[in-house]
Amino acid sequence: MDDMLLGPLALFALAMCLTPGPNVVMITASAANFGFRRAIPHMLGITIGFALLIMASGLGLAGLLKAEPRLHLLLKYAGAAYLLYLAWRITQAGTASPGSARAKPIGFIEATLFQWINPKGWVTAIGALAAYSSIGGNALQETIVIASVLAAACLLSVVLWAGFGVAIGRFLSHPLMRRSFNGAMAGLLVISLIPVFW
Repeated sequence: MDDMLLGPLALFALAMCLTPGPNVVMITASAANFGFRRAIPHMLGITIGFALLIMASGLGLAGLLKAEPRLHLLLKYAGAAYLLYLAWRITQAGTASPGSARAKPIGFIEATLFQWINPKGWVTAIGALAAYSSIGGNALQETIVIASVLAAACLLSVVLWAGFGVAIGRFLSHPLMRRSFNGAMAGLLVISLIPVFW
């Protein structure tokens, strides 16, 4: 990769990762409801899952999805269904008692797997690979650099948004306020599905 592209790649990564999307909504809600420490597996799952998605895309998975539109459609609908499930989990976070099975944040595995059906993640990965790789370059090396830069920006983003969630959580001591916040976050997650079907 041309060293002159690293600066623009970093700016692209920050712009894409810091702006709200499904991961930002989920990690903010998770940290607001469960605290920063309990949201760490979620943050790591997002970051590692996103890096793996970029690596797989850069090494040929995107071509497979383009060649097989039904697989792409299946991922789209599976992603939408999973986002609706996660929105439901967010709404339940403030209503569950601490000992119940529902009173737990999204875990590492769930967050990692979610990246494979996250529409914004795919757009970001494909956009970065198309814009910042070169024809005839070392595909593996360029993909590693792009994945590393985007994963670093992703980690920074989820840490910042989790911190924001913790700050918000301090104001949500009243059950009605917490339910309202969780409902709003779940609603934002559902709204994020609109572009998927356009």
